[in-house]
Amino acid sequence: MTKWPVLARQAHAAAWLQAWEDLGRAPRTVDAYARGLAEYLELCEREGVDPLSAGRPHVAAFVRVLTTRPHRRGANVVSIESGAGLANATIQQRLVPVRLFYDFLMEEGLRESNPVGRGRYTPGRRGSGRPRGLVPRLSKLPWIPTEQQWLDFLEVARCEPIRNRVMLALAYDAALRREELCSLRTDDLDPAHRTVCVRAETTKNRLERVVPYSAPTGVLLAGYLAHRAAISRARGPLFLSESRRNHGQPLSLWTWSKVVRRLALAAGVERFSTHTTRHLCLTDLARMGWELHAIASFAGHRHTDTTLQYIHLSGRDPAEKLKNGMDHIHAWRIQMLAAGDPREDTAGGARP
Repeated sequence: MTKWPVLARQAHAAAWLQAWEDLGRAPRTVDAYARGLAEYLELCEREGVDPLSAGRPHVAAFVRVLTTRPHRRGANVVSIESGAGLANATIQQRLVPVRLFYDFLMEEGLRESNPVGRGRYTPGRRGSGRPRGLVPRLSKLPWIPTEQQWLDFLEVARCEPIRNRVMLALAYDAALRREELCSLRTDDLDPAHRTVCVRAETTKNRLERVVPYSAPTGVLLAGYLAHRAAISRARGPLFLSESRRNHGQPLSLWTWSKVVRRLALAAGVERFSTHTTRHLCLTDLARMGWELHAIASFAGHRHTDTTLQYIHLSGRDPAEKLKNGMDHIHAWRIQMLAAGDPREDTAGGARP
């Protein structure tokens, strides 16, 4: 509540958020809920609107603010070309806590309807049977670097300290999310079998998995473990800070993000982020012909719908269909040429 004072000023909002904490939701999930609801409640305060009686126009005004306000990162913004507003997926995330908050108020008998709703108030196309949501949902494929961009990035990364290099190697090899990577512990590793255990509490959807890493990464990891012993011999967090201020402390998510951002700018690949290695790994697995469910298991996806985007991104299925189709067409065209002119057979010789 100290981070978002507006929540403390709204008793019902504070009670709603406390309920999610009591239910054991992940701290980052609770923080995301708090941020989204706090931004909405701050707008209500500026407009002099009681959130308990707010209607659809007030929620629409909130969406307008999210889509038009100057971006706080200014020229450093990566994912939004215009440099203004929030990405479509982020806007969807901001609306989730607002919708859940009004669900809570309805359950408590304080409201009769939810102004955010789930798409029921905006009818879809006639006969479609699927009403549209408050904000159109854009489904964009993840960005991955070209081969040249990847080589440029590696050229810069090869000069990095061994800790950063092994983190990049593991992030790609095991398709690790940022939090999964930074939360690894020494006892999560099994060097004998070259596997790493991604603990459930560090994952996005609370699914534990064991994934392999390559032999070159194993060599890097062995070198880093020897280097780490000079910093701390205690078992615990695998990746440690080497700065004077936090020497020997667990490496934070934000520090790792800054490392990757620095490398991306140096390589001239501004869109490269901590999640890019994961996207690239899963796309490469799709290109290699891995089955959908095998990729989903490797990635820790609860639903294969998420995994399908990497199949699409790899272009594997369309490429295979195009190849098969072209082979058929090619054979048909050659067959027509090889058959020659049927009049040659009937006339008993070549045409004059």
